[in-house]
Amino acid sequence: MVQDTKRIEVTLETMLENVGLAEEICLRIADAAGFDEDDCHKIGMSVREGVINACKYGNEMQREKKIFLSFELTPERIVIHILDQGLGFDPVSVPDPLAEENLLKTSGRGIFLMRAFMDEFEIRHGAGGGAELIMAKRFRVNPNGASGARSAQSKEE
Repeated sequence: MVQDTKRIEVTLETMLENVGLAEEICLRIADAAGFDEDDCHKIGMSVREGVINACKYGNEMQREKKIFLSFELTPERIVIHILDQGLGFDPVSVPDPLAEENLLKTSGRGIFLMRAFMDEFEIRHGAGGGAELIMAKRFRVNPNGASGARSAQSKEE
């Protein structure tokens, strides 16, 4: 049976209080899709870091600017987009948090974690400005050959 792609979109105000909301939405979607606890944690932390960056660095805590969050579920993976309304940035300019001179600095850690936790990670300039983070986590294949999404669907039937 072929599953269709499912999409959920959320628009958030630029408030640090919404970071927890974004993470909770993400965790519910990932859990319902069939990701295990470890992957749910990684996905949740990635969304948390991405939304914090969008609030602080992208939208510079300007509440009138929005953060656009979308989740796409396919049979193979979850794809998450986080788009801010800031000026955008050059990913090359982000300091390497593992470099000795940056070990005590916090800058760059969020991007480092998102890259480490997700299977795919990309930063683009948003079509209307801002920065767009696109990250994906693939479902693990179970020993019986089914992915997490198919296993979750089987539980529902």
